[in-house]
Amino acid sequence: MSVPDKCQMALKEWAITCEAIGNGEQILLLRKGGIHEDGKDFRVIHREFLLYPTFEHQKADLLRPEHQPALEALLAHTQDQKQIRFTHFAKAEEVLEVEEQRLVDDLAPHYIWTTDYAQSRLRWKPMLPLSVMLLRAYRLEAPATVPWIKEYSGCTSWVEVLTDVPLGRMEPVLTDAEFQAQVDAIKGSMGLAVAAV
Repeated sequence: MSVPDKCQMALKEWAITCEAIGNGEQILLLRKGGIHEDGKDFRVIHREFLLYPTFEHQKADLLRPEHQPALEALLAHTQDQKQIRFTHFAKAEEVLEVEEQRLVDDLAPHYIWTTDYAQSRLRWKPMLPLSVMLLRAYRLEAPATVPWIKEYSGCTSWVEVLTDVPLGRMEPVLTDAEFQAQVDAIKGSMGLAVAAV
């Protein structure tokens, strides 16, 4: 499957979640959008993007206990507030919609957050479904940094970086088989059909 050699679009997500995706521990994101989202709700308007790690709002008590040490280790390093460091690119291979709390709970083995936190994403704007994005992540050939500007701030999901970020020769975080196994496990949790063997 072809991948680009540069990218300007980025999706904001907690740094600890970006790390889990980058390590192959998690392939899904649950989204309804940020407070300042255009149109006030989240839309998957871009299928390919950089993962933009953010440090606001992430707290240890919103993660399952086994993932809390990883957050502590991440926060122990001083963050350069004047730059954004990109290490991974992602493709939204599928976007599923969830409207039932039961399904959010059933997805618990596939995300690092507490079920209470995941349910809070479902409950926010209850008239709208929760988007479950299944991401295929790729490791950039070399980390790329760009200057931070105030236009990138705020509770919004999508950011268009002013300059192209070079991706280089990227490597997928998971093999095709490993990725498909996670997709099948997630869909199985949701009672959806999985790929034929």
